[in-house]
Amino acid sequence: MNKSLFYIVVVAALGGFLFGFDSGVISGCEKAIQSEFGLSAFWHGLIISGALIGTVIGVFTAGRPSDRWGRKPTLWLMAVLFLVSAVGCALTPFDAGWGPHLLGWFRFIGGLAIGGVSVVVPLYIVEVSPGRYRGRLVAMNQFNIVLGILVSYISNYLVARFMPNADPRIVWRVMLGVECLPIALFMALLATIPESPRWLVRAGRSDDSRGVLERIGYPQVTQTLSEIAESLKSAAGGVDVALFQRRYLKPIMLAFLIAFFNQVSGINALNYYAPRIFQMIFGEGSELAALAGTVGVGVVNLTFTMLAFLVIDRFGRRAMIIGGSAMMIAMHGLVAWQLSLASPNAAIAVSGILGFIAFFAISSGAVIWVYISEVFPNVVRAKGQALGCFTHWFMCTVISWAFPVVAEGAGMWAFAFFALMMAVQLVWAVFFMPETKGGTIEDIEERLGVQ
Repeated sequence: MNKSLFYIVVVAALGGFLFGFDSGVISGCEKAIQSEFGLSAFWHGLIISGALIGTVIGVFTAGRPSDRWGRKPTLWLMAVLFLVSAVGCALTPFDAGWGPHLLGWFRFIGGLAIGGVSVVVPLYIVEVSPGRYRGRLVAMNQFNIVLGILVSYISNYLVARFMPNADPRIVWRVMLGVECLPIALFMALLATIPESPRWLVRAGRSDDSRGVLERIGYPQVTQTLSEIAESLKSAAGGVDVALFQRRYLKPIMLAFLIAFFNQVSGINALNYYAPRIFQMIFGEGSELAALAGTVGVGVVNLTFTMLAFLVIDRFGRRAMIIGGSAMMIAMHGLVAWQLSLASPNAAIAVSGILGFIAFFAISSGAVIWVYISEVFPNVVRAKGQALGCFTHWFMCTVISWAFPVVAEGAGMWAFAFFALMMAVQLVWAVFFMPETKGGTIEDIEERLGVQ
């Protein structure tokens, strides 16, 4: 693989790292925030979920500047939003009146950035990646998201460890402020990477695009430039091409379904409520065991995301979804079975949860951002990416809010539902899901018949 290409993708994927770090860091602060400001459950939930609300909005506000100004300037804008959010959260006033309101707004700004990078980072990476390496390079974004979450947990632990006697009101502000360090690194390194060659052609800068393609080792540069220009004819002269038209129905449905199934797998129910789920398994008074189980979830997620990075271009997107769906059905079935018993077998139930995390990470977790960014033509890719991301985050919100209510009544039914949804995904993948690995992204337009 060309070293310049690898470097460019690593820098862009730092946006995914910030996505993960910002999403995970709040977990070490939320109890201290509620205690300091005396928040009711409603207001506490609203402030903590401010980032999630911002994310849902952010996915639809990132596509237009990405098409108008370019992928790289939009990534820079997202970095600025991350920085404003981190600094604002770290400097949250101690006043019980203003403090929580400002904290909620700064978390919301961070959410806008998360939504933006979830659209633009995979969009940028897919547009610079040759077909041979495209799957693993776009999957690097998912790897960085998972790594960012894990690093945020470690960062919170280190801050608490080395500030044992500090005022708790200072500790959580430091935890949130630490994010400024990776943000500064991301902003500095963005200056060293080029604009997307496909956006450059769209902007009428074909010579610049040729230089980028040559720098990253693209085969058959002249032919690739011709294919890109052909695929962008409908956007010539700055014409704004609508996404919602009959010719794009197939990629719209593919992006919607891959994002929908990603969330109804139950992954964010596990991510957000892992301690609660482990307590359902181990019983009351098992807080330490629950936290240990949560760490296990993070480690398994990272390990199998790394494995997916190595195999996604070998086995393809469809095969990974088929295999992952089958195994996730089995894992959810184990957990549902155990939770239906008066005294669950902890070893079996925990094996089911960790097994689900593993098979999710190596299938749906790795494939979603790759697949959404591949199925749309150049001319509407930013809008299509935004649609797929919106579906992902909207369903994330629905599942995350509904899970505690269902789990409190009968946890087994939640996992039975997740198993059923994975069975539906399996049928879809076997009979209807087209493969997208290999070739240029212009080749995929031909295969899907959406030119």
